[in-house]
Amino acid sequence: QVQLAESGGGLVQPGGSLRLSCLASGTIFRLNTMGWYRQAPGKQRELVAIISPGSDTEYADSVKGRFTISRDNAKNTVYLQMNSLKPDDTAVYYCVKTGTPAYWGQGTQVTVSS
Repeated sequence: QVQLAESGGGLVQPGGSLRLSCLASGTIFRLNTMGWYRQAPGKQRELVAIISPGSDTEYADSVKGRFTISRDNAKNTVYLQMNSLKPDDTAVYYCVKTGTPAYWGQGTQVTVSS
């Protein structure tokens, strides 16, 4: 059974940084395309970043140059380094193992506020 456990969310001031982690189990992690999505209050869930098994990456335009997705296959973990955070980045962030079916973590809250 695939399980994804996010951590690292919290409250941060504008301009600050956070690093989210997602530990995956029950899957051959190195073969998986992994991603981070987010959902702000009253808005649809949106893709933030995605990383392939070969570590090719894609980002939403709104986070390019500020966020970095990476993976450590030895630790079955995918990361999202978030820098220069803005209030608009406030959302619940979800880790996802893409595919059919896709698997989602429970989410971690990120709040950017002074």
